[in-house]
Amino acid sequence: MFEILQQYISSKANISKADFENIQSVFVPKKLRKKQYFLQEGDVCNRIAFICNGCMRLYRVDAKGTEHIVQFAFENWWITDRESALTKLPSMYNIDAIEDTDMLMTTPEQLDSLSLTIPAFGDMMRQLQAKNFIAIQKRINATLSYSAEEKYRELLHLQPEILLRAPLSMVASYLGITRETLSRIRNKM
Repeated sequence: MFEILQQYISSKANISKADFENIQSVFVPKKLRKKQYFLQEGDVCNRIAFICNGCMRLYRVDAKGTEHIVQFAFENWWITDRESALTKLPSMYNIDAIEDTDMLMTTPEQLDSLSLTIPAFGDMMRQLQAKNFIAIQKRINATLSYSAEEKYRELLHLQPEILLRAPLSMVASYLGITRETLSRIRNKM
């Protein structure tokens, strides 16, 4: 698993072997089975995961029992509940594996420490945060202003792997539409 992390970091930053050994030292390998939780609502999120293999989702369940998926995370993606991790308050989200998943876990504090002691790693993390912020803004805009068909087309363009790896009910939840609406859109296209 550490080779995957090393390849990922090397593709984004110029990190020495010694620096990578320092980075590697704060990560712990973990395997999750499909449907196994990384985080459950009500728990404080004190970990961040780098996904080496598999797929996870961050979601919440409303009072009616309806799931609302906020994020999917695939290989070479990071996942956590940032709000809970920063505030140390109980999370309103769940994070679980939708496929068997291999990951490397660490804490936000350890990543912050690495960012201070290894400048290239810190630059990489800041660039990832900026890209994440932009992606969140675009997702909010799409949620507020796109039609169901436009949301689906955008998903096909930006993240087609979701359609191959997640059940349609989860794709519909992520898009904020019903499964029936998603089926109509797919049939029409």
